[in-house]
Amino acid sequence: MPQPSPTAAPQASRSVRAPELRVQGREADGASPIIQVSGLEKTYQTARGALNIFHGLNLQVETGEMVAIVGQSGAGKSTLLHILGALDAPTAGTVICASVNVATLFPREAAAFRNREIGFVWQFHYLLPEFTAQENVAMPLLARGTQKREALALAANWLREVGLEDRASHRPGELSGGEQQRVALARALVNNPRLLLADEPTGDLDQITAGRIFDLIDRLHRSHGLTSILVTHNLDLAARCTRSLRLENGRLSALAAVPQSASHAGSL
Repeated sequence: MPQPSPTAAPQASRSVRAPELRVQGREADGASPIIQVSGLEKTYQTARGALNIFHGLNLQVETGEMVAIVGQSGAGKSTLLHILGALDAPTAGTVICASVNVATLFPREAAAFRNREIGFVWQFHYLLPEFTAQENVAMPLLARGTQKREALALAANWLREVGLEDRASHRPGELSGGEQQRVALARALVNNPRLLLADEPTGDLDQITAGRIFDLIDRLHRSHGLTSILVTHNLDLAARCTRSLRLENGRLSALAAVPQSASHAGSL
């Protein structure tokens, strides 16, 4: 499936408004799972007929977990992230994400939900080439209506958090691949979302840089109280998550324990 840009809107629209569903008590005591998916179905119509991606898929993620999802190319891993992040709509099923039934949201509501609750990181950074690193990180804040001066100050803080304070004025073309992905990670988290959804965040990097980016994601996940879902082909990195799931034949199952590589890059 082609990957959308971080500002892409959900593909489905509805002519009849469905009521927003919130899970009672989530904000009060944090006891409810932050993600509850039940009976998920997703079907695409193609020239050869209906293509069924999910078959009654179920998923529950507790607050604070870091969950890895692995599987073959074309299994639907990216599609699942898009549905969780309100970038795409399910054909059927219930999808409760950060206390909201995302399957009921209209495009404008979905955009506000993403800006408020979700941080996205993709395999490709999708930085805007004409803007500096600091300006790129500030974009989600500006989209929310934050004053430019405040947005740039918060962006500078996040660049410091990912170790790039000295690269704030550089444009993406002046940064290495690992630096670009760190800027993308800072941009994903500048709005202080509860959920981080990462689609192959290290897939375009060499092994050493990939290990360092994962170390950074892990540190930020812990220090900022995130709940994170990572799609990855790297089984060593998947083994470092709270748990790992395999997406196969339209359903999720627990991934058998995989020995970690004896060596991986140190922390940033």
